[in-house]
Amino acid sequence: MKNDITFKELKKSGYTDKTINQEIQANLIARIKAKEPVFEGLWGYEDTVIPQLKKAILAGHHINLLGLRGQAKTRIARSMVNLLDEYMPIVKGSEINDSPFQPISKYARDLIAELGDETPISWVHRSNRFFEKLATPDVNVADLIGDIDPIKAATLKLPYSDERVLHYGMIPRANRSIFVLNELPDLQARIQVSLFNILQEGDIQIRGFQLRMPLDIQFVFTANPEDYTNRGSIVTPLKDRIGSQIFTHYPQTIALARQITEQEAMILSEDLSQIQITGLAKDLLEEVAFAARDSEYVDAKSGVSARLTISAMENLVAAAKLRLLESDAEKTTVRLLDFMSIIPSITGKIELVYEGEQEGADYVAKILIDQAVMIQFESIFPRISKLEKEGIKTPYTDLIKWFNKNHLELNYSDTDENFYAKLNSITPLVTVVEENASELSVEDQNFCKELVLWALTISKKLDKSENQSAFTFDSADIGQFLRN
Repeated sequence: MKNDITFKELKKSGYTDKTINQEIQANLIARIKAKEPVFEGLWGYEDTVIPQLKKAILAGHHINLLGLRGQAKTRIARSMVNLLDEYMPIVKGSEINDSPFQPISKYARDLIAELGDETPISWVHRSNRFFEKLATPDVNVADLIGDIDPIKAATLKLPYSDERVLHYGMIPRANRSIFVLNELPDLQARIQVSLFNILQEGDIQIRGFQLRMPLDIQFVFTANPEDYTNRGSIVTPLKDRIGSQIFTHYPQTIALARQITEQEAMILSEDLSQIQITGLAKDLLEEVAFAARDSEYVDAKSGVSARLTISAMENLVAAAKLRLLESDAEKTTVRLLDFMSIIPSITGKIELVYEGEQEGADYVAKILIDQAVMIQFESIFPRISKLEKEGIKTPYTDLIKWFNKNHLELNYSDTDENFYAKLNSITPLVTVVEENASELSVEDQNFCKELVLWALTISKKLDKSENQSAFTFDSADIGQFLRN
């Protein structure tokens, strides 16, 4: 924290007063020239969103980030704080971060007129120069711009015509700072109108006061596409005043999606030391989200947030942790069976269309997991034929025959030793994995054994039944007999 100084000392230090646009631009340019990363942790945006963001900043534009939920819009806005100077000088006691070089409030103007070079100057850290407001329907002009404060008027014994009776809203208090307004379409149209002058001329008007306050603010708005939201829209004149509109998007590859999930998931280091999550398990988790975004049961206009896989990863680890606690084991590995634990993470993160509502959220979640399983399975193993010609052997014939005389029960609470001993006792299963996935790690090969069984049940070559503690795999004929 920097100590207070006088205006004279500030001038003597050589400090140059800058607008917030000049400040952000200068720091952006310095980072680019030094080959330093500008926006960290925004995976998948390196060639799309980030270049547009840099251009908008260099152009001195206010920015509207337009995209579906869970596309890191707020994270982008918050990351802009790192482009501010570490400290900014203000007239001490100013409510609106007055610059001593260009004071705009009556308080700051009067103080400088009275004390001159002896005016006390305090410092504001860049972490305190970020203001964020969620645009809910109950937000009013007083919240954003300000209002007359009758208590202040009575206490100071001032008439309502005196500027000193004003109570400043969030936007004036964000002077010389970054102001983020999230979910802009949710803001009532008449409230959006109050932003016109601020964006274009940089001034505000409170309760009819002919008050010229050239505020210096970097605005960042976030919004979902107007074509699906029934809650409201951005009024055209306001949209016209926003310099750059930048579209965000979901990660385009599994690898990028994995990086985001691993970065954001709240998993304790001690849990990671006890619980192993194989590469295939991580990929399968991301495939579930990709399947949801393409699903006929899910509303594509609503989007499938990246928070789905983040929450699901946390649930996967929780399932494995519960197994450790119940089995008194020291270590365990995330299994395909554990993916039943991510269903609550899916059902709470997707909006279903009519057909999906008819099927039910839990059923749709299981379908999405099955679709992800088949995508991953077919990337490693030969496809499972729908119809088998008699006398022609497939890669899975011996395995299917094994289940004609045997069944397999896999328990959630089994230790790794017992769990994988059961899988390895099925010789045809081990053979299929060795012939097609020998280049994978031992842990991924173990995961593949479950993957093969699961894929065969989805293709109706085997039958799968479940209860609260276990999955049972049988011959498809036996399963059909038991159901009948």
